[in-house]
Amino acid sequence: MKTIGILGGMSAASTQIYYRELCDQMQARLGGLNSPELLIRSLNFAAIEKLQVAGEWEAAGRILNAEAKALERGGAGLIILATNTMHKLADQMMQGVTIPLLHIADATAAAITAAGLKRPGLMATAFTMEQSFYTDRLRAAGLDPVIPDAGDRAETHRIIYQELCRNITTGDSRAAFVRIAQRLVDRGADSLILGCTEVGMLLNQTNVPVPVFDTTLIHCAAALTAALEDRTA
Repeated sequence: MKTIGILGGMSAASTQIYYRELCDQMQARLGGLNSPELLIRSLNFAAIEKLQVAGEWEAAGRILNAEAKALERGGAGLIILATNTMHKLADQMMQGVTIPLLHIADATAAAITAAGLKRPGLMATAFTMEQSFYTDRLRAAGLDPVIPDAGDRAETHRIIYQELCRNITTGDSRAAFVRIAQRLVDRGADSLILGCTEVGMLLNQTNVPVPVFDTTLIHCAAALTAALEDRTA
């Protein structure tokens, strides 16, 4: 079994979900006392968020690159970046790193394609919805993502950063997310990508009328498959 290196803390709330899901999914697959071998580096999101807001992405990329190298030195056999937004820096992060990165957008696109769907709505941070680093990857996989309008993008981003990243969930924000998701469906979305690792704190298959693709759950499943692929009985 390969050790999964998790670069997280962006936010801490989502990294906690990653740890729990990896353990739960491993138990579901193998039973007994099995749990995944993990190496976790959790950053201070306050420092990263300041760089995001200031547009200092290169500086943030240098931090991620140093941490990816540290995970490799620590014995990780593969890396997952426990955040959608920071995949903007995936190439810079992996410079000089020889172990693979499992890209969250690629895993998600593969799951949607396997389900025979084509037009996923995307709810995520403003960076992920408005910049091309994520949507271009979905389009390269043959998908046609549907993006919320400007007002819905702003509200989605606000709830993520001011509430979900602080581990706060409210009924009002859940209702707002449900309305935004419905508007995407009304515009022709045949599925919904929970494209920020915290969005699943409010949305799931019970309150969205189309198939839901939770990037965190998908990412965890892909990581376990990769970690276990060389496992012998």
